[in-house]
Amino acid sequence: MNKIARRAISGVLLLDKAAGFTSNAALQKAKWLYRAEKAGHTGTLDPFATGLLPLCLGEATKFSQFLLDADKVYRAEILLGVRTASGDLDGEVIAERPVNIDEVMLSQALERFRGEIEQVPPMHSALKHAGRPLYEYARQGIEVERPARRVTVYGLELESFDGRLASVRVHSSKGFYVRALADDLGEVLGCGAHLTGLDRLKVGPYHLDDAISLETLAELTEDERDARLLPPDNLTLDLPRLDLDLEAAWQISHGQAIWRGGLRVGDLLRLYAPDGRFLGVAEVDQDGKAAPRRLLASG
Repeated sequence: MNKIARRAISGVLLLDKAAGFTSNAALQKAKWLYRAEKAGHTGTLDPFATGLLPLCLGEATKFSQFLLDADKVYRAEILLGVRTASGDLDGEVIAERPVNIDEVMLSQALERFRGEIEQVPPMHSALKHAGRPLYEYARQGIEVERPARRVTVYGLELESFDGRLASVRVHSSKGFYVRALADDLGEVLGCGAHLTGLDRLKVGPYHLDDAISLETLAELTEDERDARLLPPDNLTLDLPRLDLDLEAAWQISHGQAIWRGGLRVGDLLRLYAPDGRFLGVAEVDQDGKAAPRRLLASG
């Protein structure tokens, strides 16, 4: 079998992940389709979850952190009356209770989860404890004490409710777990609940409407696939732009900090060469200079 020739291609792919496989499996398939030398994702989706999964290829992986920190929007399906060990449909059922909840009661309960809240991360998560992800402890039946974390819910709207199954739209900050919302909501209502479906609609500035499925991607020619990629600097558009002259561009590219008036210590900047090429990201150091932090490979 001939080995696939890898190539140094860079960009951001907005993928519409289907249910039934992991984010890493989706990433590896996309990497194979693009013949990319390097690829990474910007935050995972559970295997049962669907929706927007931005992937970074090549040099874009250097800027994936900017999406890891981004707000997210989800549509969640929450079933009342059944609590599971994992807070979702893949977990073992640990309690079943009658449901005597109407839409008014549900709406009032949801009010508790809007704004800045304290949320205890679920055991079935990738957060690390003593160097191991929590889900490994959970699979062994070990409960690890987790401190509550402050997260923000910018929007939480009830879209439909049939007496058992609720559909809610959630706009949250980084670090928020929708499975924890489902479990906590069930406890507030006194009937238990778990997450039965999750569709990610938005990550930062990116929308699911602009994403493409792996199946459709596989049907395209290589040129058509490449045209689906956003440039690496697309991940940094929220940062102030700094255009450099030839000398400053050379200095930055060789690891030197440059001085510009009006810079604030700690600020991040996206840098461009005189010909408009994206060079990378700088951070203003204690001397007020723009010091290179993440740069594209030269050449």
